[in-house]
Amino acid sequence: MKFLGIIPARFASTRFPGKPLADMDGKPMIQRVYEQVQNVLDAVYVATDDSRIESAVRSFGGNVVMTSDQHRSGTDRCYEAYRKIGDGYDIVINIQGDEPFIHPQQIETLKACFSDKHVQIATLVKPFRPDDDFETTLFNANSPKVVLNKNMEAMYFSRSIIPYMRGKKYTEWLPNHVYYKHIGLYAYLANVLKEITSLPQSSLEIAESLEQLRWLENGYKIKVGITEQETIGIDTPEDMEKALAFLASIK
Repeated sequence: MKFLGIIPARFASTRFPGKPLADMDGKPMIQRVYEQVQNVLDAVYVATDDSRIESAVRSFGGNVVMTSDQHRSGTDRCYEAYRKIGDGYDIVINIQGDEPFIHPQQIETLKACFSDKHVQIATLVKPFRPDDDFETTLFNANSPKVVLNKNMEAMYFSRSIIPYMRGKKYTEWLPNHVYYKHIGLYAYLANVLKEITSLPQSSLEIAESLEQLRWLENGYKIKVGITEQETIGIDTPEDMEKALAFLASIK
């Protein structure tokens, strides 16, 4: 199978305008994401609707494809990019453009999900640690949780804490049950990507503001790989300050 990585990148972010081009020790953030994954995929493209991002990607020798500025999600942008890039790839991987410390091994774990020929969509989770702070991790609505079945498929994603542990205090939940944090990487069979982008929004998706619930509600199965590596998402300038401090610590 041939794997195509697509990194959706918008300039117009409400909380952090121009985020993909934010400087990270001499390189724009989008370049750091690109370089982290380029050696573990058959091809990588940035998909953008902004000529400034297009120019930046070309300047460091990356592949880039221009897409519409009307897309509601990164998944929709990925599908347009895939159509423009052309056939020849079996699996499309949607890579978050604001996670410059993504691990190549996480991409390999995602790819390995497709060793099962029945897999349609795959994603990653990371177990919360028993000693994680409850308030800032498990109770954080910006960190979706996932419940898995015995076949390592997602049963449900939620911004709420799932499952609820009856009869125990909140502070006892993490030490007594394995909870999973969703890592926002997706891989799709190319034909499945086409199908899911034509689906109307679902009631669960609207309620939780999680587009993967649309796929589950329509009967698609999502295979889950487990990673122990943490990623650092950058949503605000304050997040970037923390990321730069982390970058300095690992140089």
